[in-house]
Amino acid sequence: MNEGGIARIIRHPLSPFKKRAFISIMILAIVMAIGTIGMMALEGWDPVTSLYFMSLLATAEGPAQAPVTVGGKIFASVMAFFSIGAAISAITFTFGPLFGSILKEGFAYVEKGENKLKKELEHKNQTRSSTRPED
Repeated sequence: MNEGGIARIIRHPLSPFKKRAFISIMILAIVMAIGTIGMMALEGWDPVTSLYFMSLLATAEGPAQAPVTVGGKIFASVMAFFSIGAAISAITFTFGPLFGSILKEGFAYVEKGENKLKKELEHKNQTRSSTRPED
């Protein structure tokens, strides 16, 4: 990656990186808070167990324990979609520009190597054709 690549992405005046990352992380936090409070209310779990349950749900690990009540099961099912979507969005919006920049730099490096190899092959072909005696 070139000098200041990450800093360039974050500080670029036209880049919505900070805003997108902040909004996506806030949405994830809100979804997690709603899920935690909901599981506390529906299942009677303590805050740590509810947050742990939601964290496992959001990361698609699968919960360590299943809700017992019908309301808790339905709520957990709905929250699974929202929490996984929010987690994927937060990761994508936060790290997407960085991954894109790394890919761009990688392709540029490969292209540079390819061009260098082509020049070397052309040079070898030229030296072979100039050293061959004409028939």
